[in-house]
Amino acid sequence: MIELRPAEARGHANHGWLDTHHTFSFADYYDPRFMGFRSLRVINEDRVKPGYGFPAHPHRDMEIITYVLEGSLEHKDSMGTGSVIHAGEVQKMTAGSGVRHSEFNPSKSEPVHFYQIWILPEKEGIHPKYEQKTISGEDKRGKLRLVASPGGGNGGGAVKLHQDAEIFASALNPGETVEHPLENGRYAWLQVVRGTVTVNGKELKAGDGAAITAEPLLKITGQATGSEVLLFDLA
Repeated sequence: MIELRPAEARGHANHGWLDTHHTFSFADYYDPRFMGFRSLRVINEDRVKPGYGFPAHPHRDMEIITYVLEGSLEHKDSMGTGSVIHAGEVQKMTAGSGVRHSEFNPSKSEPVHFYQIWILPEKEGIHPKYEQKTISGEDKRGKLRLVASPGGGNGGGAVKLHQDAEIFASALNPGETVEHPLENGRYAWLQVVRGTVTVNGKELKAGDGAAITAEPLLKITGQATGSEVLLFDLA
C-alpha cells in the first residue's frame, strides 16, 4: 500500500528569511494525523535567505540529518564543531544527552535549500556526536546510495544512525529505474526532493512523500530530468 502525502498538503510557514514546509507536525503546525511515520519524526524542507539562519538552540534525544540541495549551511555546536555543509553533502548530529547548535546561510547572495530530518533514537541519553559525508552526483546517479544507517556503511560512506533505519539517495533521469526490496515487517517512506518519479506506478512530484507498507519490492523510475529522492527503510 502506498499512501501519498502531497506537497501542497504539508504545513507551511513563511517568516521572510525562512520559507519552510513541514511533512509532519512541527513548531506551530499541528495535525494529529501526521505526527511522523515509524521512527521518522520530522521532514522539513527549508529555504533560508542569504545571511540569515537559526541562532543557537538546544536539542536532545534525536538523530538530526541535514541534506543540502542548493547553497551551503554553516553549522556550529556546543561540541566544538564548526563546519559548512555544501550541496551534495549530508550531516548528522546525534543530539543525545543534549547539545546546542546554530545553522546559518553564510552566503551574501545565494539562498540555501535543504531538507532537515529527525529520527527518534533507539534509546535516550546517547553521547552527542557530529558527522558529515560527501555524496557525489555520480554516487547516486541511477542507483540507491546509502547515506545513513546503523552501521554507518561498511566503507564509511554513510553517517551512523542510532536507530534501525536506513536512508538512501537516488538521482534519476527519465526512464532510469532503481529497485529496493522491502523485507517483511519493514516500512518505507519516499520523499521526492526534486523533479518527478513514479513508485510502483504511482506518480510523485517534488515535495510529495509517500508512506509505504506491505510492498515487497519498490520500483522507482525517473519521470523528469534531474529528479532526486530520499528513501527511508524503517523498522
